[in-house]
Amino acid sequence: MRIAYLDGPRLRRSLLAACEYTQHQRRELNRINVFPVPDGDTGTNLSLTVQAIADHLRKNEDRGFHAVAHEAAQAALLGARGNAGMMLSHFLLGFAAQTRGKQRISPEEFGDALNAGADRLHNALERPVEGTILTVMRDTALAALEAKAHDFHQLMSYLVERARASLEGTPDLLPVLKKAGVVDAGGKGFVHLLEGVVRYIQGDSLVSVDPPPAFSETASAVGQVEYPAEAERFRYCTEALVRGENLPTQNVVREWLRQEGDSLIVVRSEDVLKIHVHTDEPDRVFAYLKTLGSLATHKAEDMRAQHAAAERAAHGHLTLARRPVGIVTDSASDLPEEIVRAHGIKVVPLILVRGEENLRDGVDITAEEFHQALRGKEELPTTSQPPPGAFVKAYERVAEEAEEVVGVMLGSNLSGTFASAEAAAFHFDGAPVHLVDSMGISLLQGLMVLKAAEMAEAAHSPMEIVEELNRVRLQSGVVLTVDSLERLMASGRVGRGKGWFASVFGIKPVFSVPTDGLALERVGRALGRKRMVPAVLDVLRKRLPSEVDKIRFGVIHVGCPEMVERVTTALRAEYGEVEILSAPATPVIATHTGFGAWAVAFLLED
Repeated sequence: MRIAYLDGPRLRRSLLAACEYTQHQRRELNRINVFPVPDGDTGTNLSLTVQAIADHLRKNEDRGFHAVAHEAAQAALLGARGNAGMMLSHFLLGFAAQTRGKQRISPEEFGDALNAGADRLHNALERPVEGTILTVMRDTALAALEAKAHDFHQLMSYLVERARASLEGTPDLLPVLKKAGVVDAGGKGFVHLLEGVVRYIQGDSLVSVDPPPAFSETASAVGQVEYPAEAERFRYCTEALVRGENLPTQNVVREWLRQEGDSLIVVRSEDVLKIHVHTDEPDRVFAYLKTLGSLATHKAEDMRAQHAAAERAAHGHLTLARRPVGIVTDSASDLPEEIVRAHGIKVVPLILVRGEENLRDGVDITAEEFHQALRGKEELPTTSQPPPGAFVKAYERVAEEAEEVVGVMLGSNLSGTFASAEAAAFHFDGAPVHLVDSMGISLLQGLMVLKAAEMAEAAHSPMEIVEELNRVRLQSGVVLTVDSLERLMASGRVGRGKGWFASVFGIKPVFSVPTDGLALERVGRALGRKRMVPAVLDVLRKRLPSEVDKIRFGVIHVGCPEMVERVTTALRAEYGEVEILSAPATPVIATHTGFGAWAVAFLLED
């Protein structure tokens, strides 16, 4: 089969195949990950990065090559994790830039794009190291130029052959690889991407990918390599994503960050800045980044704790675990996609039932689509908790890479979701599962999930995480206001008499969501929409201490995104430059509150 050109659809299908194939190799890539730090996470990080690419491309319908390449590059940047993920995003940004304006490309132009990607990556690195994914990418790109092929089928087969040869040479360039008896994990991940494309072209099934060797047959290189304490002076693998219209250049940011640690990678594209650095002072890094724009995501993972977990797994001949604790939640948490990806949180979707059709919340139907149905008075789906089997699958996925699982679930006072997660945990023996009943919903639950993820990355034990979440939950909450009481009356959460009175006199009630779930507690009111924000602020002043040092907020809306900026501005005027997440409300809450509702969740950590 001769393939003379690539257009948007062909590139999209090839990339989806490459991403799927690479995700199957996750465990093996983790097993051999010994550089730059033997923390056993390259497979996971690369898998999460390509998962972001695949998720975005499945929604893409562009016909032009550059449009699809650009979409893939932007998705890689937003979802990039770890050294390998960051380097792949750099490469794809350069690749996409080289094809700007092209609807289709020839094999020769493809080679030019590969070289542009490799050059961009090399020029962006603070200290380029040979024997890594950088070497394999560059060798592959040069091979594409040398091939002078006129057929993509022939070219890709040749590139896989040359990429494998380059990969086999990585131990000769990096002594740590030779000592461990492995090739570079990031470079191997790039080879798998190319292999996925070739398998797709040849019509091979990706499902029948040969599994990696059993752990007992192939010892973990990560667990048998000593942590390089002298060479790796810094403890936390720190990553962040900043958004802004006037972001500084990569060089400016790199100049500041080079004083804070090593393994530094900075990517700037359009209004997004992504950084990766190993440091002992992640809070200093985050404080600096906040001066540049909006800090959308940030995480700091204890690499020594990761390596210790890998050592325990190796010595016990267990499935390789890259970290002590993994996090699971459900889709009612309303966490933004970029935060879920940044922390590797596993989300189990709730179910919406429409006739004979079951829709997965956030997968088959988005919150925005549900809100429009709500606004249009369409017949709405009913909501249902995920079955225990869905949680079992989530636990299994997390347990592949973590020693223990912590789940933070939708409040048992509001749904049967917690009971379903509990039933699944009882029957799951792949790893200990520790569940937290959030006694809440939406971004109150989401803020608790984020807190759990951050504590896990800082090497806190599951019991410490559970204890802390239960403590802060008792002093946190949600303040809710609605534009109309119609949906709350229909669900029985507000009496019809009170609802009728409020609608007649234009009263906008302010509610607190209680932990018993029996009825909303009215804690304030406003006369008309314009006074709703001050009314909510009044309630918060009464609920929160006069001096608050450590608090986070979440702003949730049902079809009124314009409220996010108004409420965020008011909160920061009252409480300073606090962290504020925002999200459209999950259908589980939107169906009861109606269109035009919004809420403020707060997590008090003092």
